[in-house]
Amino acid sequence: MDTNDTRVALVTGGSGGIGKAVVEKLAADGYAVAVHFAGNRDGAETLATGITGEGGRAIAVGGDVAEENAMAAVFDAVESAFGGLDVVVNTAGVMVLSPVATMDLAELDRMHRTNIRGAFVVSQLAANRVRSGGAIINFSTSVTRAQLPTYGAYAASKAAVEGLTLVLARELRGKDITANTVAPGPTATPLFLEGKSEELIDQIASMNPMNRLGTPEDVAEAVAFLAGPARWVNGQTIFTNGGMA
Repeated sequence: MDTNDTRVALVTGGSGGIGKAVVEKLAADGYAVAVHFAGNRDGAETLATGITGEGGRAIAVGGDVAEENAMAAVFDAVESAFGGLDVVVNTAGVMVLSPVATMDLAELDRMHRTNIRGAFVVSQLAANRVRSGGAIINFSTSVTRAQLPTYGAYAASKAAVEGLTLVLARELRGKDITANTVAPGPTATPLFLEGKSEELIDQIASMNPMNRLGTPEDVAEAVAFLAGPARWVNGQTIFTNGGMA
């Protein structure tokens, strides 16, 4: 592919878990990829170096997603490195679990700062910087429909992301930019598996008719679809959960 025709993607939270799988999938599909990190610089740089070592194009970029000046600098760095930006995938997020009755409000504020303000900052920049023919992909969760105890504050933050993205899609009229939300179900990332017994993991896996947890690669396939060929999918929330009710 001629470098002038290469599509460019920025993946926030791209240094681990689902974000890492998204970076790897888009790089394999020929994208030039910016791997964003907040704290895991080493992971992001290692991933970017691995992609370039295999002939791809990638850089690592750092910044707090909820801080507009830091993220504007990230967008600047991507455009400087690759000449423009076509796809923004916003996987960065924080999950704090607690019953509503006992939720630490400082933790609530910390989570909502990343999940709501961060999603808004990234979406705002993307709406102004993504090129025609591009895509904005935010992340929600299937827990917004599952009503699982202790997930109230997290589900509320992600429901806000869904609402934001669905309105944004309508506001982008005339720009040929799609905006969608991916809402994964339980996904076998190290963070998800940590501290869970095999019995609990099996119980969670049985919540969908496929009888397994999702993988980061499963979610990355949905992202790649929305980032590239799915030009007629717009203003939607895509539940990638194996059929979990």
